[in-house]
Amino acid sequence: MKAPAVTPPALQVVLGDEELLVERAIRTAIDTARLADPSADMTRMKVTDLTGPELAELVSPSLFAERRVIVLEGAQEVGKDIATAIIAYVKEPADSVQLVVLHNGGGRKPGKDLLAAMKSAGAQVVECPKITKPADRESFVRNEIRQAGGRSDAEAVRELIESVGSDLRELAAAAAQLVADANGQVTVDAIRRYHRGRADVTGFAVAEKAVTGDVTGALEMLRWAMQLGVPHVLVADALADAVRTVAKVSGAGRADPYRLSTELGMPTWKVRKALSQSRGWHPAGLVAAMQVVAEVNADVKGVAVDANYALERAVLRLAEARRQT
Repeated sequence: MKAPAVTPPALQVVLGDEELLVERAIRTAIDTARLADPSADMTRMKVTDLTGPELAELVSPSLFAERRVIVLEGAQEVGKDIATAIIAYVKEPADSVQLVVLHNGGGRKPGKDLLAAMKSAGAQVVECPKITKPADRESFVRNEIRQAGGRSDAEAVRELIESVGSDLRELAAAAAQLVADANGQVTVDAIRRYHRGRADVTGFAVAEKAVTGDVTGALEMLRWAMQLGVPHVLVADALADAVRTVAKVSGAGRADPYRLSTELGMPTWKVRKALSQSRGWHPAGLVAAMQVVAEVNADVKGVAVDANYALERAVLRLAEARRQT
């Protein structure tokens, strides 16, 4: 029996700024388009780089009736003229064009007007809100395990987050790997058996040793991570997350971890860990550390010639920052 034809939505809004979810929504849009037309292609542009003639060309139907997916990034920053042009288009969208607008929900009036017009025109809305609350992160992990075909419980979900950290990409990858390794049964024992060994060489392990002043341990972990192929950007992100967390918790004072968890939107275990890590740090050192992690983030994304050296230098500079008073 022939499968029913797929009709992708002509208009779609990806609403929110959780990067992993946004990228998944874009990938789903192009995959859906290619189910309807295997030759469909995608064009991705920032609205701030878009001109009126370029927009007209992008949304014009192809002479050969090929489907197009047009992804417009940063719609919250759109200018008045382009917003007006897009709003005019969405009132009568072309059949063979799939317009996907990325909007974080905030921004200036033209961007808000565009968002309202898209919704009024019946655009499909894909919600991608930033995941900051512990309960939302746990829900994300449960859903990742379920979608991978596995089963879990609340204790195992918390164990996985504690082992991996808060990065959604690492959590998603770990959840999928565990489902495969443990025949679908993601339990606390399975996590400890299959994941803890790997967790010892993630970016988060490097970061934990770096912010506590264990330079030797941090460098050793870093070299292992590099040998195992942990992406440089994940290590840099982990260093930044660790420094930001210590700074936030340190600035909040020595309050009850449960109260701080609610105020800061962090899991209680993470607050407790950060409280311990913040001992020995002074405000001046944290300011210097924030600068270090900002620079290394740029370094690993192309500024530095040698990303390995940039990360090693960042670990050493964090140790220097921790000694500042």
